[in-house]
Amino acid sequence: MIQGLTIRPVDRSDYGQWLPLWAGYNAFYGRSGDTALAADITRTTWSRFFDAYEPVHGLVAEQDGALLGLAHYLLHRSTIAIAPVCYLQDLFATESARGRGVGRALIEGVYARAREVGSPRVYWQTHETNEVAMTLYDKVADRSGFLVYRKLL
Repeated sequence: MIQGLTIRPVDRSDYGQWLPLWAGYNAFYGRSGDTALAADITRTTWSRFFDAYEPVHGLVAEQDGALLGLAHYLLHRSTIAIAPVCYLQDLFATESARGRGVGRALIEGVYARAREVGSPRVYWQTHETNEVAMTLYDKVADRSGFLVYRKLL
């Protein structure tokens, strides 16, 4: 674990440091250059963190004033639970912070927020080729056995 690391909700003043993390996350998943997200998606995502009526939340990992990672999660209803379920949608750490506990700390931060609202579980998905991340995920969560199907419309 990185000494002096703080996991906290994203703040409006973080935008300048959050944006490169967001870009790095999207680049990792092939959303850059010609396939980059539209600017209005980034602006809307950012604004949702500060809208009390939105179920989207953001955490950042900070050390000595520098942001080292992000986690975005959302709370949603479920047909099999009364309390909201927590979906960890985005998780990213800078290359220099990887393997030093930032990802684990961000996941634990999401777990803490989910517990605060009474969520019975936190879940997420990753690409099957993301083997490095899966070594961490296998330590902090259980594989559900479910596969993801999708249809782009």
